[in-house]
Amino acid sequence: MASLSTDSRGLILPCPGCQQANRIAFERLAARTRCGRCQAELPAATGVVEVPGEAEFAALSGQSPLPVFVDFWAPWCGPCRMVAPEIERLAQLTANEAIVAKVNTEELPTVAARFGIQSIPTFVVLRGGRELARTSGAMPAVRLREWIHRTLTQT
Repeated sequence: MASLSTDSRGLILPCPGCQQANRIAFERLAARTRCGRCQAELPAATGVVEVPGEAEFAALSGQSPLPVFVDFWAPWCGPCRMVAPEIERLAQLTANEAIVAKVNTEELPTVAARFGIQSIPTFVVLRGGRELARTSGAMPAVRLREWIHRTLTQT
């Protein structure tokens, strides 16, 4: 599965019909949207958002009406690489429920430091830019989804 691209204003989703790239503003991620070219309804964001920078992370985590699940990882981390397919699967399982994002702690150390990330993989659930819960260690997508649901019902 391909990663979703983003900028500081929204996610970039390709239209399944005409392949036009469409920017969906972060604050509209929970709404139904249509392709700007062919007017086909765009599917929910089902890929993993590879966060490219601090501005994009701040915009996504602060403006998304959907909770944001963040995987803090690094390329040299064996358990991070092992759990990567489960994170991809989680993005499929949580379409329209949450946005799944990955933050490379080597490329965005200030974001990792802001959250006090000391071991990886660490998973954080955010709503409105505020941390709701965190857990560490590789686990299956189904267990991660259950953890997200428990977190959201307890807050």
